[in-house]
Amino acid sequence: MPKLLSGSTAILTLRLILLVTSLTIAPAAFPASGDEATSAPLTVAVAECPPFVIFEDGQYSGLAVYLWEQVGSELGLSWSYAEYPLGSLLETVTSEDRAELPDVGVSCTSVTAEREEYIDFSHSFNETYTAIAVRETTLWSAVTGFFASPQVLKAVLIVLGIAVLIGAVFYLLEHRINKKLFSSNSIAGRVLEPVIIGLMFVTSGPIRFYRFKTLTARVLATILTLSSTFLIAGITAVLASSFTLNTMQTEVRTLDDLRNLQVGALSASTSSDLLRGNGIRHQTRPDLDTLVSDLDTGDLDAIVSDAAFLQYRINQGKQQGQFKSLTVLPYELEAQNYAFILTQDSPLREKINRALLSARMQRDWRDKVAEYLGE
Repeated sequence: MPKLLSGSTAILTLRLILLVTSLTIAPAAFPASGDEATSAPLTVAVAECPPFVIFEDGQYSGLAVYLWEQVGSELGLSWSYAEYPLGSLLETVTSEDRAELPDVGVSCTSVTAEREEYIDFSHSFNETYTAIAVRETTLWSAVTGFFASPQVLKAVLIVLGIAVLIGAVFYLLEHRINKKLFSSNSIAGRVLEPVIIGLMFVTSGPIRFYRFKTLTARVLATILTLSSTFLIAGITAVLASSFTLNTMQTEVRTLDDLRNLQVGALSASTSSDLLRGNGIRHQTRPDLDTLVSDLDTGDLDAIVSDAAFLQYRINQGKQQGQFKSLTVLPYELEAQNYAFILTQDSPLREKINRALLSARMQRDWRDKVAEYLGE
């Protein structure tokens, strides 16, 4: 028979058993901090920005979404999407209120030194540049745009108003005694004859003082003949300026060429910062689709944004019968690098970067780029 253990030996043996058991159970009961960080569901902010983030039929797709889902799946992460307008997402990531910041942001977000003060970025996953989009101007569109211009319409109304006023004054002074100028017996003729005479004066026509019979009419004719020179010069300047604006859109080469145009950019974007830094006044829009639509309708003369988005959105619209006159000019203004947004000092950063580099090496990623960007 085996010997019984003494009391002290039994207690020591029991303690050893408990210690070994606790060391075995502890890792299972309390995961390491790194695993804990990756197992919690993440909030992933997405802002629509085709072709990087596309929202159709209740589903998200696009280059950035595809890449994030590849990275998230490789790391075994779980997440839920939270939708933001792109302008709001850009304002949120540069806000000092850290409570509103999601765990990850997925969109066409450029890496900048200013944003790095508030957030971290993953490695870049796309390289593009800032570009200018305008409406193409043909001779016909320049002419129609000229006559549809508010400045031209205003000038025409002013000319007609002055002509009617001048014609009415001469009619009252001369219609009873001057049958050479006022000979019509019809109502239409009595209306048109004074207007024609007024237009001749406004446009420096052939009506001279000696054609009138009353002294008042002759003095007035002399004064109008002299003053019409200045009126015509002013109207000519307005019309020339309007025609220049309608033909200038295809002559844009640099940012300086935008100074006399109605220019738009996305709010809180690097494009808006670029325009502001060069002293170019511009309007902002909350999302990219509104920006392009306003250019197409003529509310804006030019827009500045990232080339990848502009080319994709305009080409997509042309396939649907839209944006027929829009074009992206072949001038690279400023380099842009897109990356995922991460919270500052995010514990996921290194893991996401490794998975991101791995995903970009795959053939599937190159196929996706070719599908969306044609590269």
